[in-house]
Amino acid sequence: MTEEPPAVTYPSGIPRPSFEAPEVAPEVMVLTGMSGAGRTKAAAVLADLGWYVVDNLPPHLLSGLVTSLIGGDTRRRLAAVVDVRGGEFFKDLETVVDDLEVKGVPVRLLFLDASDEALVRRFEEARRPHPLQQDGTLLEGIARERTMVADVRDRADHIIDTSRLNVHELRDVMTREVSDETPRLQINVQSFGFKNGIPADADFVADVRFLHNPHWVPELRPLTGLDPAVRDHVLGAEGAQEFVDGYASVIDSALHLYRAHDKHAVTIAVGCTGGKHRSVVMAEALGADLRARGYDVRTTHRDRPRA
Repeated sequence: MTEEPPAVTYPSGIPRPSFEAPEVAPEVMVLTGMSGAGRTKAAAVLADLGWYVVDNLPPHLLSGLVTSLIGGDTRRRLAAVVDVRGGEFFKDLETVVDDLEVKGVPVRLLFLDASDEALVRRFEEARRPHPLQQDGTLLEGIARERTMVADVRDRADHIIDTSRLNVHELRDVMTREVSDETPRLQINVQSFGFKNGIPADADFVADVRFLHNPHWVPELRPLTGLDPAVRDHVLGAEGAQEFVDGYASVIDSALHLYRAHDKHAVTIAVGCTGGKHRSVVMAEALGADLRARGYDVRTTHRDRPRA
């Protein structure tokens, strides 16, 4: 019986994990860079793009996390935020990345940077000390960090200077750098009854109580807006289809501008008295119109079950 060779260790003395080379390697990204350069916002962008994001991960745990993804059917894109908050562990980052690449797992390094002036301004606005400031000045802490991250910056696949970027511009740059896709705006068209209150999360509210109420038609009263007879009755009323067309055009104009304001989901509430007939029909019609315009739309009916 042969003895196993001693385990290889990382510079800080942490045992080096091992795993078999994957048949299909997961996508792995390491997000790092200067403190105050926008890592938190960048991590949120990656999460919105569908990456599984882990913040403040000690580098030596990255291999184990990658191992847990190998062989899975979903969530094959991992983004790990690694920075100087890990202290001495940060020194292991390059060794861990080399280790993964030798084992067949390519790793992309994304480095966020900013000028000293921009970093000082951001820390002062946030009224927080730099993690390496200790008893010194803010600039001394920034200088220490630049020394610590210099080698990682040199080997980064992407370097983004955020000095002159606002949060919306950072999102656009991040999306261009790391992905060919843009998160689609999610739209929820929800019917409701005014007697039960306006939905708290509504971005737009439409009142369709101007339409004739099917509640006063005996054969339609027990039905809902999902029944064809009620739908035909409501949409056949004067002004109904014109309202759908006009309101959809107004919403369309607003939605085109939402991306510039970093908004990912919109709720359009359509209300009638009880939320059973008119609002259901009009919400379905509005949702269909917006789908035809290329939006991802779902329709929900908050008060129909209790009507």
